[in-house]
Amino acid sequence: MQLVTIFLGFVIFGFSENIKGPAIPRIQFDFMLNESQLGTLLSLNALGYLIACSFTAYLTRKWGIKPVTVTAFAVMAVSGVFIFCSRYYPMFSASYFLMYIGNGMLEIGLAILGARIFVKNTGTMMNLSHGFYGLSSTVAPLIATGLMEVTVYGHALDWRGMYLVMLLLSVLPMISAWFSTFPGDDIHHEERVPLQALLKDPVLWFMVFILSFGVVSEMAVGGWLVNFLEKAYGWDTVAASGMLSAFFLCFALARLLLGPLTDKIGFILSLILFSGFSAVCTFAAVWGGEPFAFLFAASGAGIAMIYPTVMAFIARRYPKGSDTAITFTVTLMGLGSVIGNYVIGGVIEAVKRLFGAESQTGLLRGLQAGYGVIGLCAALCAVSGMILFRYLLKRKEII
Repeated sequence: MQLVTIFLGFVIFGFSENIKGPAIPRIQFDFMLNESQLGTLLSLNALGYLIACSFTAYLTRKWGIKPVTVTAFAVMAVSGVFIFCSRYYPMFSASYFLMYIGNGMLEIGLAILGARIFVKNTGTMMNLSHGFYGLSSTVAPLIATGLMEVTVYGHALDWRGMYLVMLLLSVLPMISAWFSTFPGDDIHHEERVPLQALLKDPVLWFMVFILSFGVVSEMAVGGWLVNFLEKAYGWDTVAASGMLSAFFLCFALARLLLGPLTDKIGFILSLILFSGFSAVCTFAAVWGGEPFAFLFAASGAGIAMIYPTVMAFIARRYPKGSDTAITFTVTLMGLGSVIGNYVIGGVIEAVKRLFGAESQTGLLRGLQAGYGVIGLCAALCAVSGMILFRYLLKRKEII
């Protein structure tokens, strides 16, 4: 039941994060948002995720991991109902904000569960569990596109109904979590490594940088790739969603197949190699033009490995402080996501104006520049990993 909860939890997490790709152009049209406002919307809602990360560890210590996990699933299901009922932008943005609160609680909860349960072959098992996120992310854009066209009693579900159906699936892992028992809540407070001690370790700060750059590069794809392909190359929604699904297929396969490699060659070296590969693919896809669009999908194989490998590293380096270390790292990562989405939207708007805000050339150059930021984040992730590798090598602390 523990594994069912973790694996199903990552499936739901993948759905909730990546059904937005096909929905965003329609949301943008319905509420008449420009690219800068869209970037701000994604950033503000990532703020809800950040807030959830900040209090989930406290709730885990007070309530235990089981009630927190159940609550996270319940919040996501309820947010789906609110999104469906929203007809005006304020209610929609508040409902979307609530969904990200649930996302943040769920991500922390699943990371803590993984750190407690996967004590052997940590890299392999972390990547395997996160592989379920990749699998659901692969089919999420296609399912979302299909559901938005479904008609029920003469009314199209559209994006509101699609969010309702997908988020109500959170009830399934909520049931398995309810009937599960989880280890680690019996660790006494005095046995846990305090946050003050963790903050003095430079390695944890390197993890923050690596995870922030890596996750901005990963998550931004779900929000911007379909938009990029539709507006820059004139692809239809089905074709653009198919490319996003191909990205997550590479993403899922990498996590399912390459996890054992991280245990063999080491976590830090894995971070450097995989993030560097993703950066090269992204830059080549952006500046190579439409014939190289397939490299957008290939970049998923590299960036997929960042998050679970960082979680595996933290679980191994801080066995009695993993809850605190994970919460701290993911909270600051959430802050990076807020800034990242805002920067991407701002760069697109600025470059559009530079080349002609109303021209197709201006739109193309703006989207290329914005997507270039995603590649830059992957490159900075690799650079941070190189610096950390050198630091740990000197101290003979390579994991």
